[in-house]
Amino acid sequence: MHPAFSVVFFTTATGAGYGLLALLGLLGGSGVIPADFWFGLVGMGLALGLVVAGLLSSTGHLGRPERAWRAFSQWRSSWLSREGVASVATFIPAALFGIGWVLLGQSGGWVAVAGLLAAAGAVMTICTTGMIYASLKPIAQWHSRYTLPAYLIFAVMTGSVLANALLQGFKLGSTAMLAWTLLATLAGWGWKLATWRYNDRLEIPTTANTATGLAGGTVRSIEWPHTEENYLLKEMGFRIARKHSAKLRLITQVLAFAVPAILLAIAYFLPRPLSAIASMLAAVAQLAGMLVERWLFFAEAKHTVTLYYGRE
Repeated sequence: MHPAFSVVFFTTATGAGYGLLALLGLLGGSGVIPADFWFGLVGMGLALGLVVAGLLSSTGHLGRPERAWRAFSQWRSSWLSREGVASVATFIPAALFGIGWVLLGQSGGWVAVAGLLAAAGAVMTICTTGMIYASLKPIAQWHSRYTLPAYLIFAVMTGSVLANALLQGFKLGSTAMLAWTLLATLAGWGWKLATWRYNDRLEIPTTANTATGLAGGTVRSIEWPHTEENYLLKEMGFRIARKHSAKLRLITQVLAFAVPAILLAIAYFLPRPLSAIASMLAAVAQLAGMLVERWLFFAEAKHTVTLYYGRE
């Protein structure tokens, strides 16, 4: 039993991809980042490549992937459907921005508008992804004020570290971008620590007695509810040992936050190409750490339905 890797990769890749796309749209469209063909091609290719890879991997989580298109019709009531609509809609201004900024080498005017709309679409898509989990009342660890901001903060953080690595690699980097990326990483670290602190102190009042409305004793199952495992047990009833959770939390802090922060701080004082190397290593470490963080996000969550299986 384990959280599906397809969803772990999906949330990590799309978060970084949309974060990078939003920064390129805002900074490139406004002329803060110059319209350099190769930088723009690699930057937009990386951003959209991560998004597409993440979206495609999410279909591996479906029982019938060929029916994924039907999810778009439920946008009035489903955050998952809204995410699909927003993700597809974002490609329109992103494509226009790419044409103007990368192929035509322009910024400002309609290119700036397209970049702003692409950034807005990226933010909207990240919000809908976060709300998929924040709206699930049966999972107390997700149904909190920390979930949606975490998706936005981590998207900005991973998008920034990728943008900084690209800028440094193409000799377009600046101390301002390095400082921003470092602050975003520290903000993500602080928010993750606050989230863990909240979840560790979380008291869930629901028990088998309150769920069934029965009193006067302890309600328990005398037989296993069914003969085979289902996806709820595999992904929403995963039990991770406390010692393993502590170890993975430490790995998350080291790879996703501490190592990138140290490398970015060092890069601030290094000349090229050493600053570029440090920035690229920071990006690699952070993305690896975020895969662990996302796995923990799913592994440490507990669905109320597990009460049906005799768990507390």
